[in-house]
Amino acid sequence: MAVATIPKLEQLSHRVIRILGCNPGPHTLQGTNTYLIGTGKRRILVDTGDSGIMEYIKELKAALEKFAVSLQEIIVTHWHPDHVGGVDDICSSFNEGISVYQCEGYKVSKLKRLSEADVPLKNTDYTFIKDQHVFHTEGATLRLYHNPGHSEDHTILQLVEENAIFSGDTILGGSTTTVEDLTSYMQSLKQILDLNPSVIYPGHGFVIDNPKETVGGYIEHRNKRESQIIQCLTDHRDTPMEPMDIVKIIYVGVPEALQISAANNVIQHLLKLQKDQKVESKDGVKWTIKPLSSL
Repeated sequence: MAVATIPKLEQLSHRVIRILGCNPGPHTLQGTNTYLIGTGKRRILVDTGDSGIMEYIKELKAALEKFAVSLQEIIVTHWHPDHVGGVDDICSSFNEGISVYQCEGYKVSKLKRLSEADVPLKNTDYTFIKDQHVFHTEGATLRLYHNPGHSEDHTILQLVEENAIFSGDTILGGSTTTVEDLTSYMQSLKQILDLNPSVIYPGHGFVIDNPKETVGGYIEHRNKRESQIIQCLTDHRDTPMEPMDIVKIIYVGVPEALQISAANNVIQHLLKLQKDQKVESKDGVKWTIKPLSSL
């Protein structure tokens, strides 16, 4: 079935305008979704796409001109290049006079990374905020929640007035996502379920109008993968297996370009199963099911 094309610019609701990042790829789908939020003359931008994508800068400028608005500030859902990469391009390009704001001292908010330093910015500095920080702009209130798993600093945003969630890369429209820590990720999926949104605006892919079913499907998908990995290791009880060995058995039909990502997902499942005392590894490379006597 063909996937519907996402327009480069689309007004999704009274308060939400989507500008496509113009950076399609195996992991970004049709591109990074960036969002202008609010109803006033100055609006919040959520995420900025990749660096060096001048087509995106052109589309963002066109959106601001079309709706006769400027940027109040930028919120970045997490540190990955396809979300934070466009910040410097926006700052340098918009100083040409297309927008009323200047980037010197300009507010770019995100949750701080703990394991490593955040990607440095050339033209401004991050404003590091805390879990449940609230942003205000005319016509819109955004509450930020720490929502780790895809990355340690990953956040989601709740648009209070519409009971909507900007899910970053925790939930995608039409695809699953990569995971950095599966235990945290499963908790983050439950967090979104508990917020009970009426709509999800994802970091990639189409708008999700059935959040409960979609998030439930994500949870079911991960549980199914876990069962498949357990079965695979059980079937090869006498042969320790590397993650890529498992990928080739349970990820049937996955393109070669995505197999490394699939292997990373398998690793996260194995680490979770190790915490659950269901699998073991002597070297962290090859894995086996734990003997029945120890389960």
